Amino acid sequence: MSITSQTRQMSFNDIQDKTKIRYIQILNRLDKPKTAKELAVELFELGFIPSTERNYTAPRLTELEKMGLVKATGKKKCEYTGKTVAIYEKIGGIDYEI
Repeated sequence: MSITSQTRQMSFNDIQDKTKIRYIQILNRLDKPKTAKELAVELFELGFIPSTERNYTAPRLTELEKMGLVKATGKKKCEYTGKTVAIYEKIGGIDYEI
């Protein structure tokens, strides 16, 4: 395997690990229905992500929904942006750990 193939694989593995950790962080914060922005604010306050930007959580919520672990259960006006946004809930009472 070439050096570039090895480093590319290492980068891919690192991204996969970070994605799995983010899934767990999100699932553990869904103790009640929340928006992507609310989750981002919580994860930022816990020091897990570098800003309150919803793009740290929204893509992961979409992926978790496709996996059948969360579902969008409604919508509401976001207290941060004033926009109508989806509210997500964890499916089942499973707790996840890193």
